[in-house]
Amino acid sequence: MSIFDHVQDRFSRVQQEDMSLEEYLALCRRDPKVYASAAERMLEAIGEPEVIDTAKDPRLSRIFSNKVIRRYPAFAEFHGMEEAIEQIVSYFRHAAQGLEERKQILYLLGPVGGGKSSLAERLKLLMERIPFYAIKDSPVYESPLGLFSPEEDGELLEKEYGIPQRYLRSVMSPWAAKRLKEYGGDISQFRVVRLYPSRLNQIAISKTEPGDENNQDISSLVGKVDIRQLELYSQDDPDAYSFSGGLCRANQGLMEFVEMFKAPIKVLHPLLTATQEGNYNPTEGMGAIPFDGVILAHSNESEWQAFRNNRNNEAFLDRVYIVKVPYCLRVTEEIKIYQKLLEDSSLNAAPCAPDTLRMLAQFSVLSRLKAPENSNIYSKMRVYDGENLKDTDPRAKSIQEYRDAAGVDEGMQGLSTRFAFKILSKVFNFDSTEVAANPVHLLYVLEQALEREQLPSEVFERYLGFIKEYMAPRYVDFIGKEIQTAYLESYSEYGQNIFDRYVTYADFWIQDQEYRDHETGELLDRQALNEELEKIEKPAGISNPKDFRHEVVNFVLRARAQNNGMNPSWQSYEKLKGVIEHKMFANTEELLPVISFNAKASRSDQKKHEDFVARMVDRGYTEKQVRLLSEWYLRVRKSQ
Repeated sequence: MSIFDHVQDRFSRVQQEDMSLEEYLALCRRDPKVYASAAERMLEAIGEPEVIDTAKDPRLSRIFSNKVIRRYPAFAEFHGMEEAIEQIVSYFRHAAQGLEERKQILYLLGPVGGGKSSLAERLKLLMERIPFYAIKDSPVYESPLGLFSPEEDGELLEKEYGIPQRYLRSVMSPWAAKRLKEYGGDISQFRVVRLYPSRLNQIAISKTEPGDENNQDISSLVGKVDIRQLELYSQDDPDAYSFSGGLCRANQGLMEFVEMFKAPIKVLHPLLTATQEGNYNPTEGMGAIPFDGVILAHSNESEWQAFRNNRNNEAFLDRVYIVKVPYCLRVTEEIKIYQKLLEDSSLNAAPCAPDTLRMLAQFSVLSRLKAPENSNIYSKMRVYDGENLKDTDPRAKSIQEYRDAAGVDEGMQGLSTRFAFKILSKVFNFDSTEVAANPVHLLYVLEQALEREQLPSEVFERYLGFIKEYMAPRYVDFIGKEIQTAYLESYSEYGQNIFDRYVTYADFWIQDQEYRDHETGELLDRQALNEELEKIEKPAGISNPKDFRHEVVNFVLRARAQNNGMNPSWQSYEKLKGVIEHKMFANTEELLPVISFNAKASRSDQKKHEDFVARMVDRGYTEKQVRLLSEWYLRVRKSQ
């Protein structure tokens, strides 16, 4: 199918389907979805969730405390928002069941750049997927069921067509009342159309924004008289009225109110009756206009706090269903947000050195976390990301302890995702000759950006502390390992050999037995074994070698039982992995001739250097980045 046919097909699919009122009622009898409410249609568009038992995944089990969670494919690209999305879906589920939520305004509360607008856009997109039925030519897209009286016709409709009486809750619009009068009370003359909601044409979907505080009135919500029609009709005639307000256009659908609490309170009054009673008054002396849809509002926390603290707004506060949309507090999910941004830009093919996105995500998350007592904020960040710090930081607390201490508003402050996007843009374009990103440029750009932000001195010092205390030192270690790994051609094999030898020596030392080396035939007594073990332990600063050896051997014996009697990988035990890396990377001087970009003394050194660069490129760096990062690493190590 060509693109032209594809567009034509989509256009044809959403065109109106015209039918009589009798045909509509017969359709209702066969298919309850025909008279479904806006909340029910939204639930259908969202679809069934993917149920995940987090107990089966070590990382997720730590984050979600072994709970069974639901993830909705419709919101797959909203990373780290499981809780907010579950609350939104709960709102629609309860509203669809006819509970109190159907009379409430869905209100997304969160900091700037936290994803509120993106969630609103996704909900409007979902609303477009399921069609609804309305009286033909009705300016407010009202349901044909509004033509019937709940008291007088409800029982008969339920008996004859199976339509539950709770669906007869909307009033007839002034426009429909005038048509009914013209038809002499013959409702069979009304036609019914099947429509698809549309953001483009404002069919059952509308967007309202606060205007000027001094002259904004309720007409932006309820419409107003069309002065061009006053030549033909009286002022209170429905045909002289322009049903152009947000509530008029969003009937049987969804109305988005952007920055709702920036609007004067008098402008918000129609929302109260629209949600509670299912109708609202126009600006002229006509009958009430029906509203059977969803009102979605969002604003920043400062506006909400000001509105909530005003006692005059109490009636409104009770009609708001709040969903908090905080910043992402998990590094892994924050990285996915950046990757999504890059995929949607021309930078999707630009080189991005390993650890660049992770460092930016860590900085963003650190800025959003509340500093814990008697613990390290960097450890808290890692625990929030589902890491197990039992072996590396004994002072680290459980995720629930951190959350309880932080309170419910953690994640509502800090640096926004938009700030991070702007940093990324500058990092990728930092080098005038190469569009690429690396952590060294990131550290520089971040510092410059923080100075330009003119933050309060206390906040500035805290953010700068994250860079100096956590990010830069850890990146020195990271790039050091990357360089060493590329320098040692058989890095993994070398590490495994040290691991296997250490475990064997420690096992014989614990059993107080002599060990004969199979390759050299040399016999090592307990003293000699101890000396060999210390060669590995001392550079890493192991303070209690006896306990450490027992711990390692116990771990390996348990692991062998699940590994067909073979030793596990040398990287499987975090404590010993660190010890082995200290042993492998103890001597930086050996690296200098190979990783330096200066002229080489011999062809052999040049070959080693070229092999090193090639291995770094294989790891995800450009040649220019290899040079920059190697020189930066050597400079930093020299100054330490």
